[in-house]
Amino acid sequence: MPCDLMLIAYDGSENAKRAVEYAGRFLAAPKAVVLTAWEPMVRQAARLSGMSGVVQPEWISDEEIEDIAYVDARQVNAEGVRLAKLAGLNAEPRTAECTSTIWNAIVDVADDLNVDIIVAGTRGSTGIRALLHSSVAEAVLKHCHRPILLVPPGRNVECP
Repeated sequence: MPCDLMLIAYDGSENAKRAVEYAGRFLAAPKAVVLTAWEPMVRQAARLSGMSGVVQPEWISDEEIEDIAYVDARQVNAEGVRLAKLAGLNAEPRTAECTSTIWNAIVDVADDLNVDIIVAGTRGSTGIRALLHSSVAEAVLKHCHRPILLVPPGRNVECP
């Protein structure tokens, strides 16, 4: 059964760029969605300061300012779409605000779009480093019931 729709998780990292390249080289789909998940700055600041659960102050209006994290996510996503098109994919942009975790956003969008496959890059961490760094790709793999192409870092593999 051919792949009709793929979802490429893209965060702008070298590993994500590599995943886009591999998706273009090894997968054929009429359509690809490049997804960049983002977390609002207020939540990022609260999480980093240990004050999670803090809400945006009332004096900051959503209409008055555009979240810098969202602006950045759109720019990163546009780069991912450009790379996907260079890799020969019919790609369209998509951003998703993280309401809990990045992996949750990826799984939710994959379910909403009913994609055939998810493509993501990995850091390739092992041992203690893997324990210390949470892996978005690993969490997607554990929680999503769809085929997933995980592209590790490393040297390029040539097709025969």
